[in-house]
Amino acid sequence: MVFSNLVKVAWKAVILNKLRTFLTMLGIIIGVGAVITMLAIGEGSKQSIKAQISQMGSNMITIRPGSERVGGVRIDDGSQRSMTLKDVEAIQKEAQFVDHVSPIVQSGGQTIHEANNWPSTIYGVYPDYLDIKKMEVKKGSMFTERHVSQSSKVAVIGQTVVTNLFGTEDPIGKTIRFKNTPFQVIGVLESKGENTWGQDQDNVILAPFTTVQKRIMAITYVNSIVASAQDESVAQQAVEEVTQILQRVHKSDGTNNPFRIMSMEELLTTASSTTDILTTLLVVIAGISLLIGGIGIMNIMYVSVKERTREIGLRMAVGARSKDILLQFLTEAIFISVTGGLIGVAFGITAAKVTTIFTEWPTIITVSSLVISFFVCAVTGIFFGWYPAKKAANLDPIVALRYE
Repeated sequence: MVFSNLVKVAWKAVILNKLRTFLTMLGIIIGVGAVITMLAIGEGSKQSIKAQISQMGSNMITIRPGSERVGGVRIDDGSQRSMTLKDVEAIQKEAQFVDHVSPIVQSGGQTIHEANNWPSTIYGVYPDYLDIKKMEVKKGSMFTERHVSQSSKVAVIGQTVVTNLFGTEDPIGKTIRFKNTPFQVIGVLESKGENTWGQDQDNVILAPFTTVQKRIMAITYVNSIVASAQDESVAQQAVEEVTQILQRVHKSDGTNNPFRIMSMEELLTTASSTTDILTTLLVVIAGISLLIGGIGIMNIMYVSVKERTREIGLRMAVGARSKDILLQFLTEAIFISVTGGLIGVAFGITAAKVTTIFTEWPTIITVSSLVISFFVCAVTGIFFGWYPAKKAANLDPIVALRYE
């Protein structure tokens, strides 16, 4: 039978029972739409994470105390006090692939200005911290190396702190108190909003490292160290270089380093891996709708074969071959599946856009997701339509003509 004739016969058979055909397509429509929406949410989340990590500094390196075993007891990261300014100075002097380095000490508490107070976190850092974290001063200026060497009580604050302590008042030159220590505000940071994990990046206070370490925390160690490679191309070399330097400083053989080094590339890989797993899970759940839709196609094709048994017998009696009957019913199944798939694609695109509008979740629809969804529809039609079509093709013409 000519392909054009197969399509015409399939169209007439499908259009004859419009409501039944639509209900059959519904499972495919929902399945395809759900798969496209889930893939769009997953891809959007991945790109959003990449963008936010890039804003944090794609060539940034973070060094934290590592766990180690002391007298048979393993001490966790948070209890370690092994990192000091000696580590920072060694990296500054010896690392060739590193541009900027800054130690970090931090403490949480209430920040007070006159009658207003707000819970925030103060970070004791070097001026290079801004370059490493890709942060900018919106108003005023950043403190200098002189402020660090003199343990000056000056601070640069984030926009959230400004809003809650000063409202519309200009904070430059004003005094805030953190744990009874006064700080003069000399700068306001450019707003960065929330990061990937929902943390407010504007609820921060930056102060000279020595001031926070000595006057507020009264410690001799550092909580962590951040550094930036010269550029992304040498980020891995910078990590290896810093590792070797710290191993020498701590006299470590590399089997149980008292520090952990993580590059933004590793963080990005970890975040992307987690997103991929969640996306796969969501797609599998959405794919169940496609399976249900395929079962619906098989069911309706069985009913169609049953209803049109005499028609099948008549076609065979006038010369139709089993192959022609097989192709006819298989074409009908594929027609239903592909049509439902096309509607499902439109539904999925619309659902993704609506999701972005109402939930503000980032969604990105890729061409590959549309192609894969359409391909799955065609395969579903062939897979679930084959057995009913084969059954129709194997009918005995005499028995079919006598069927009531």
